[in-house]
Amino acid sequence: MKIKKITLFACLSVSCLVMSIPVLAQKPNLGIFDGQGDIGAVLKPGSASYNPKTRTYELTGSGYNVWFDHDEFHFMWKRMKGDFILYTRAALVGKGVDPHRKVGWMVRTSLDPKSAHINAVEHGDGLTSLQFRRTEGANTEEIRSKLTGADIIQLERKGNTYTMRVAKFGEPFVTEQVADLPLGDEVYVGLFIGSHNKDVLERGVFRDVRISVPAFDKLVPYRDYLGSNLEILDVTTGDRQVIFNSPKSLQAPNWTPDGKTLLYNSEGLMYTFNLAKGKPSVLNTGAVKNNNNDHVLSFDGKMLGLSSGVKELGGSIVYTVPTKGGEPKQITPKGPSYLHGWSPDKKTLIFTGSRNNEFDIYSVPADGGPEVRLTDAKALDDGPEYTPDGKYIYFNSARTGTMQIWRMKPDGSEPEAVTNGEFHDWFPHISPDGKWLLFISFLKEEVKPDDHPFYKHVYLRMLPISGVGQPKVLAYIYGGQGTINTPSWSPDSKRVAFISNSAETSLSPIDK
Repeated sequence: MKIKKITLFACLSVSCLVMSIPVLAQKPNLGIFDGQGDIGAVLKPGSASYNPKTRTYELTGSGYNVWFDHDEFHFMWKRMKGDFILYTRAALVGKGVDPHRKVGWMVRTSLDPKSAHINAVEHGDGLTSLQFRRTEGANTEEIRSKLTGADIIQLERKGNTYTMRVAKFGEPFVTEQVADLPLGDEVYVGLFIGSHNKDVLERGVFRDVRISVPAFDKLVPYRDYLGSNLEILDVTTGDRQVIFNSPKSLQAPNWTPDGKTLLYNSEGLMYTFNLAKGKPSVLNTGAVKNNNNDHVLSFDGKMLGLSSGVKELGGSIVYTVPTKGGEPKQITPKGPSYLHGWSPDKKTLIFTGSRNNEFDIYSVPADGGPEVRLTDAKALDDGPEYTPDGKYIYFNSARTGTMQIWRMKPDGSEPEAVTNGEFHDWFPHISPDGKWLLFISFLKEEVKPDDHPFYKHVYLRMLPISGVGQPKVLAYIYGGQGTINTPSWSPDSKRVAFISNSAETSLSPIDK
């Protein structure tokens, strides 16, 4: 038995790596990962698999620990180069044996048990920490998070800097960071589990696993774009499902009232996405082919409002067209005009317009006519949307120095703040049942109040329409501009469609 153990250990070392990979890759469905196996001389072999029906990864593993100068655990991995963002919802199964059993993300230089590495980990007793070994065979170091009991674990790399973002689902991230940790350009990246007890197998389950490749440093906004994942979010559970991905920039999905179709824009065109067939088709918008992500369906779903750039008229112009397609009708005479809302009775459109170098919210008859200015604050007002009963318009405004959600009467009277928190909040969307408010939140350390750029750390947050209570985080996303600019609630108010981004969309497989 001793000889067999040494042989297994040798085949997990760097010297036998070429022989190990084909064997490991023959395991059951591994989803986005390339291989899996035990690291170190474990007594009880572990396992790893992916369930495409539940879209979950399950790992079992034993091992004394991931600590000191060597490790014993089970690892599910893929090889990656460059920068990345690793995200999952992780949970240990059952009461367990040792309070320091652990699950999380790991990045390693090699599969050798003494390898340099870093991991973002949740322990059985709730301890959440960033653990790392700077060089091969060195003692492991640890930075403990102020948060305990995290079930959202994110680990990202930018150069030699590693950032752990952890949260209890529904709450914002708590962040820790390690700089100057050179693990090499090509590394092993993956999920892991360790039992902290040689004689025990523990089990962990990982949901909503995402690996994103972020924007490169010299990316030029609106010239260079990352790929896109079209996702659906269950607002009760927070579960996410990728239904389509593309190397192109897809933006701002709308959901039709019959629940059968999503509409989004890409490269100036409008697309319909058949949810049953899982396929997109170009929507005919005639000569209007410079459409941006400010488009909206009428409440009955029969008409589509567009915003499309026309340089000769000053920028984006508002149009309307039947949802089935056709030649659009021009509504606003000049730009910039960015459409965001349609009144429940279909008689009025509301848009963000720049007139005299000041962006404010305007209304205009849906058939065309004189514009009416609804806001006049000396700051950006944007993203207006009617409530389903037509009694209020919700919008976002930077009038207090930070971007927050506001509401007002349809004539622009009685403006009042709805949020006043620690983030820049944009694009309020009211659920069809009129009970909930969904919006996107940018980090203040990443963006200015009047900007909503591509490719940032953002949250989708939800609040009762009354504004009472603290907003709940429903999704932790790498995205921003184009993620949820338009109303994207499902007609039953149970789900939301949105866009996340990655330079390599193949890392986020379509869930089936």
